[in-house]
Amino acid sequence: MERQVVFRNKWLPYLLLMPQIAITIVFFFWPALTSLRLALYRTTPFGDRMFFVGLQNFQRLFASPQYRQSVMTTLVFTASVTLVGVFISLVIALLLNQAIKGRTIYRTAILWPYGVALPVAGVLWMFLMHPTFGIVPYYLDGIINFNFDWILNGQAAMLLVILTAIWTNLGYNVAFFLAGLQAIPQSLLEAAYVDGATRVRSIIHITLPLLSPTIFFLLVMNVVYSLFDTFGLIDAVTKGGPAGATEIMIYKAYRDGIISLNLGSSAAQSVVLMVLAILLTVFQFRFIERKVSY
Repeated sequence: MERQVVFRNKWLPYLLLMPQIAITIVFFFWPALTSLRLALYRTTPFGDRMFFVGLQNFQRLFASPQYRQSVMTTLVFTASVTLVGVFISLVIALLLNQAIKGRTIYRTAILWPYGVALPVAGVLWMFLMHPTFGIVPYYLDGIINFNFDWILNGQAAMLLVILTAIWTNLGYNVAFFLAGLQAIPQSLLEAAYVDGATRVRSIIHITLPLLSPTIFFLLVMNVVYSLFDTFGLIDAVTKGGPAGATEIMIYKAYRDGIISLNLGSSAAQSVVLMVLAILLTVFQFRFIERKVSY
């Protein structure tokens, strides 16, 4: 029987929660409310005067072809980083969970990219995919007909940032998958093998259902990661180019607000991005969590 914790002082639980509540208010609610307020105003470049315009910033935003392109770019980037990254991480984790020689070395090596800052990782992949002296175009030349010039080719630039984002977050995903795999009782897999199940069928019918909470968690975290944490990667590598091919929503909000000093439009974009992140999270909890077996 579990022992129930009883606080003698009724105010002690609230005092223990105060630091977390204060951090949430200062770093989440206050900036969100400030962005919502600025989105209703047109502000001078130096912020000394503000003019109430209502929803005019949002109307101009949704009527802008550049912003619609940024939304589509964000959806493609987020879907690619999340789905492809989680799938590759799952495959690698399944391989590293086997009894192979040097398994500890492989596990350590796969975790190293997570310790590399995204801008630094972006520079590394810039050299790897450089159209002149990069090793990736060199070995793939003649095999596939693709222009790896990420400076001029928008598809190559998008491929570059997607690969970099997946590679950098690979160790994080693999670590959680390995923890989930090691928590699966081996007796279940051995019983399946005795009953004649193949390796593939045991993964589909036993491993994946038991890993569903981990998969769901990583899907949510990778969506948040691709929407917000990849700003440094875009800024260091492509700066949204070429021709806006890699200008995701968070980077466009930065360009319009910090560089162009259009604070009203930037605040409106921040509000839209926050709403999009909430909707994607709610969608995952509403529909994907139904398939999760706890």
